[in-house]
Amino acid sequence: MIKLTHLSRRYGDLVAVDDVSFTIKRGEVVGLLGHNGAGKTTIMKMLTGFLEPTAGSIEVDDLAIGRNTAAIQRRIGYLPENCPVWPEMAVSEFLEYQAALHDVPAARRGQAIAEAIRRTDLKDKATQSIQTLSRGYRQRVGVAQAILHRPDIVILDEPTNGLDPTQILHMRALIVELAKTATVIISTHILQEVQAICERVLILRGGRKIIDARLDELQRDARLLVTIDRAEEAARPVLAAVEGVRGLTCLDSADGRHRYALAADADRAPAVAAAVLAAGFALHELVRQQRTLEAVFAEVNTAPQTEVRDAA
Repeated sequence: MIKLTHLSRRYGDLVAVDDVSFTIKRGEVVGLLGHNGAGKTTIMKMLTGFLEPTAGSIEVDDLAIGRNTAAIQRRIGYLPENCPVWPEMAVSEFLEYQAALHDVPAARRGQAIAEAIRRTDLKDKATQSIQTLSRGYRQRVGVAQAILHRPDIVILDEPTNGLDPTQILHMRALIVELAKTATVIISTHILQEVQAICERVLILRGGRKIIDARLDELQRDARLLVTIDRAEEAARPVLAAVEGVRGLTCLDSADGRHRYALAADADRAPAVAAAVLAAGFALHELVRQQRTLEAVFAEVNTAPQTEVRDAA
């Protein structure tokens, strides 16, 4: 199990990660989602022991980063955003070198390299120089070096960044294969990758964790969209007072019309309409909307910066 507790990282006055806490259970496939600069890569670097937190703690199976960093790193396979492969080496030579760095026993090294090549579908490229490979195959080499030592945890930072559509499909299939034997954490700003691969999503904004939820639960939630003629200062007390409304967000305002998203079940629509009319507001629209990951992500990046939901 991976446990982050009140984790923060500062660079001078810049707060890159701000009081982030979450737990990842063995076997989960989790996506860290956020715009560039949200803190994803910084969290990855702290998780892998390559960057010290300014505050907070990280534990992996009750071992603490800082006191047991080497032991934790042996349990982790890491693909950085820009994997530092040696372009002049052949694929097999590079993996031999990486196996030695991972302390794979010499007697098992050949088998470990062969298994990594098989799982990443690099057999036909094993003797080629890395510099002759496409970006998609270089990413596969990066994944291969990350799994040579059979890690319990695989951390992939922007694994599909810069890949063409065919290469993205291949990388997704590879990640699904990795998830059969390891906990997988993926950092990305691409919504489709989270939807295609992950069971759970953590959405970051400005270094803070805003949402932590299972993907199926997040997308199963419905909401009500209501458009009225009152700005948020007047509308919020009326809408928030309706029984069953768990929260609200002002989505946009134009031409005297203000649109709000209400966290409420569809059966609360009559009560919402009644409250709006009783307050003397003009009701322009009231509809039910099924949430999508795109809609949730848009809300997170426009709403006031507060933590919305934690996974059970």
